[in-house]
Amino acid sequence: MFEKRNTRTEISSLGEFGLIKRLTKDIPINNPSTVKGIGDDAAVMDFKGRLVLSSQDLLVEGVHFDLTYFPLKHLGYKAAVVNISDIYAMNGVPTQLTAGIAVSNRFAVEALEEIYDGMKLACKKYNVDFVGGDTTASPHGLFLSVSILGETENPVYRSGAKENDLLCVSGDLGGAYMGLLLLEREKQAYKANPDMQPDLSGYDYLLERQLKPEARADIQKLLHDAGVKPTAMIDISDGLASEILHLCTESKTGCNLYEEKIPLDIKTGELAKEFNIAPAVAALSGGEDYELLFTVDQKDYEAVKAIAEISIIGHMTDIGNSANLVSKDGVVAPLTAQGWDALLNKEPQDNNNADNKNEE
Repeated sequence: MFEKRNTRTEISSLGEFGLIKRLTKDIPINNPSTVKGIGDDAAVMDFKGRLVLSSQDLLVEGVHFDLTYFPLKHLGYKAAVVNISDIYAMNGVPTQLTAGIAVSNRFAVEALEEIYDGMKLACKKYNVDFVGGDTTASPHGLFLSVSILGETENPVYRSGAKENDLLCVSGDLGGAYMGLLLLEREKQAYKANPDMQPDLSGYDYLLERQLKPEARADIQKLLHDAGVKPTAMIDISDGLASEILHLCTESKTGCNLYEEKIPLDIKTGELAKEFNIAPAVAALSGGEDYELLFTVDQKDYEAVKAIAEISIIGHMTDIGNSANLVSKDGVVAPLTAQGWDALLNKEPQDNNNADNKNEE
């Protein structure tokens, strides 16, 4: 018989990452084919010299998406892409995808076809085979669980960064979060007046960052062509600050992140100011950008600097120096992860920007 537990711990007291750590702390590895288990963007398995990657994401209506403004085809596309991004974050190539879906009776067959059309479109774009899945009923709402397989010859883990490595990021950050705030604002306006028309003109880029993100399939080739191999890597799903802290924890390092180096699209900055938010906060705490955050050896500085799609935003330090944000005026403050956590249900706060007085 199993031993009965007599204590009760509320999930909200741990949050998402605390819960994952607690649930997975004593899971052993028994098979020699398992190279890397829980704790990175994807698991790594060695099948007779062939390294296979595996990852999974669960999307829940009302937690991860709002169908008031999220088109079903876009949802299917995004559900696939967020998994595909995990494989690229391991320096791998995505190969196969499966999807499980649970729906209530409020959804018609045509609605499910829209979701599947979105997933199929993503698979076509990223050359991934859609090989199976499962469907079942839900008492209410929509649930999507997508699993991805991939391959790699040289996996890059979160744990490979070392002191003095350069901290780099692809693309620009904060756009997905600002797109979400824009959609939420128009939703509230619609609830107050159902006759109104949403005012979304001029924000196509930010809306696409939220509703139809893309995985950075190009970065691997850009780095390879430049003769650069990342020492550690992670994709940005939970906000820049959170992902940096993951790298620091797994690599046992500290870091200095420079606020002025964080890449921001002009529209992200404009809309952030309209919402009375410091633009850097959208990047630090917003999440869902699905850009790649990685470290490289200092000897690769010139090679990385020459790549237009990559920004050098800081450097790794000794673990004794912790993780810090250096503001535009030189103020150094501890870097804290204030992004939205599904298990805490909190919104990003302006705690990382030492010199900014605007709060969300």
